[in-house]
Amino acid sequence: TMQRGTSSPCVYVFVVDTCLEDEDLQALKESLQMSLSLLPPNAVIGLITFGKMVHVHELGCDGISKSYVFRGSKDYEVKKVQDYLKLSSSPNKFLQPVGKVDMSLTDILSELQADPWPVPQAERPLRSTGIALSVAISLLECTYPNTGARIMLFTGGPCTQGPGRIVSHDLKELIRTHHDIEVGNCGYMKKASKHYANLAERAAKNGHVVDIFACALHQTGLSEMKPLCNLTGGHMVLGDAFDTSLFKQSFQRVFTTDSQNQFKMAFGANMDVKVCRELKVSGAIGPVVSTGRKTSFISDIEIGIGGTSGWKLCGADPSSSVSVFFEVVNQHATPIPQGQLGTIQFITSYQHSSGQRRVRVTTIARNWVDASLSPQHVAAGFDQECAAVLMSRIAVNKAEHDEGPDVLRWLDRMLIRLCQKFGEYSKDNAHTFQLADNFALYPQFMFHLRRSQFLQVFNNSPDETAYYRNKLNREDVSTALVMIQPVLYSYSFNGPPEPVLLDSRSIQADRILLLDTFFHILIFHGETIASWRKQKFQDQPNHENFRQLLQAPIDDAQDILRTRFPMPRYIDCDDGSSQARFLLTRVNPASTHNNTNPWGQEGGGASVLTDDVSFQVFLDHLKKLAVTNSA
Repeated sequence: TMQRGTSSPCVYVFVVDTCLEDEDLQALKESLQMSLSLLPPNAVIGLITFGKMVHVHELGCDGISKSYVFRGSKDYEVKKVQDYLKLSSSPNKFLQPVGKVDMSLTDILSELQADPWPVPQAERPLRSTGIALSVAISLLECTYPNTGARIMLFTGGPCTQGPGRIVSHDLKELIRTHHDIEVGNCGYMKKASKHYANLAERAAKNGHVVDIFACALHQTGLSEMKPLCNLTGGHMVLGDAFDTSLFKQSFQRVFTTDSQNQFKMAFGANMDVKVCRELKVSGAIGPVVSTGRKTSFISDIEIGIGGTSGWKLCGADPSSSVSVFFEVVNQHATPIPQGQLGTIQFITSYQHSSGQRRVRVTTIARNWVDASLSPQHVAAGFDQECAAVLMSRIAVNKAEHDEGPDVLRWLDRMLIRLCQKFGEYSKDNAHTFQLADNFALYPQFMFHLRRSQFLQVFNNSPDETAYYRNKLNREDVSTALVMIQPVLYSYSFNGPPEPVLLDSRSIQADRILLLDTFFHILIFHGETIASWRKQKFQDQPNHENFRQLLQAPIDDAQDILRTRFPMPRYIDCDDGSSQARFLLTRVNPASTHNNTNPWGQEGGGASVLTDDVSFQVFLDHLKKLAVTNSA
């Protein structure tokens, strides 16, 4: 018998960076004021602002603004925050229901000014991000432990003082790059990462979510702060400025509601796994933290967060997903019963945004098959899309600790083993190699994964890499596949829009291409189309078909932009323009400057300036290795 838990309101704490340009700060203030109208009246709200100092604002004070100030250069223990804010002896003045303080909070936000401390020339502003987050987590620890709550950080630059500092305030010192991390030239990173990891563990222990909205043209420290989102299930949004539609729309979509007008979010979820005796739990990869649940079916082989059969998701939404990995074992020295059922059960409980506690139980049963005796039965149940996403998450998890080339070699070995096991071929004859239909796309997924920004950090900042990997590890299979192998659509006068291969040969002069990488939506105009557009043919009445052709990909792009979270960057470019690189770096380089004659090539297509091998060369080499025993 289950007891229905009491409903409790959700808590939101805004942690706002005031070291911003006036236009950026004004746009952020307007977005925050807008969000108040989206919250239910019983939702509890709090406000912390920070620059050189950290201000915890008292709410509900009519006619006067009061705040308690913390120095940004030193850390505060939970007890000191509790005593200074008098959280144990008086009513909570810092966290109040929205319906009670919406007017006074709106006034506080409208009067919010940029950080008054002067910034000398050639210096960065003193920004106390690490202490602001520490105070916010302490505030919730003392007042709403083990209750659904979100700490929403809005920052426009790197932390430059106190615990969590990632760079000096002197602009002569450049913020760390991947190369600096590789050679150990990043003096602040180790301490900062440890500080934010400790904060993430404290938040996760109490079931509190930390969202990060980082909007700046330079790095803000996402690489160090990533445990805050990765362990608590918080949102991570990376943008250029707070006055862009990317931030405004993404922030608004956090508060999307369902048909019953309830937010599409859950808090304090616990997921326990139970298995039959032939299985053991190896671990999980996703926005989870271990609950330390010890059972007899925990594997010694850890993948991701292992050593437990239970995990906590502090925050979840309809697109949240977790990868759970198992090991097949034979504990009793008896053969696994062929044809009988192996079972896995997931027991998930969570706090709905309405405040109710809900439980969902999912039980899976599959027949046992000996892969050495009946490989065709195993092959028939292979899901290549799901397998590609699982392998990509393991690879990204390895990439956090191992060298890049080592991860690529591991991926290659696993792919070769799969092809040797399930491919059909004559020994030492690569021309006879073939894969079944439900395996045929898997090598293609691995090819694009190897070239993706998840494993190739060149030309990406550490912050961007942390952002990309965060999204891959938390989105569902169909969305993650778009990240691994982007979708390309073609628009031309030859017929209706159609999907085309992600290949350089798909780039034609008389085509418009729409590329969806999840992070970017790009419309690319071929050379001829771009020339007609520059001549304004679309504005002439007798070229209505051309106007409609130009409009079609724009309409399709808008459909994607309207629903996706976070909102992707929108790029409109022509052949030969600098932004065409976003397309050229993702397509299979079937034709490059090395294999194309100077007078063009048969069948058209663009020539990509790269030393990367094409998918066909990759596949041919894979076949040769698969058909030999020495691979």
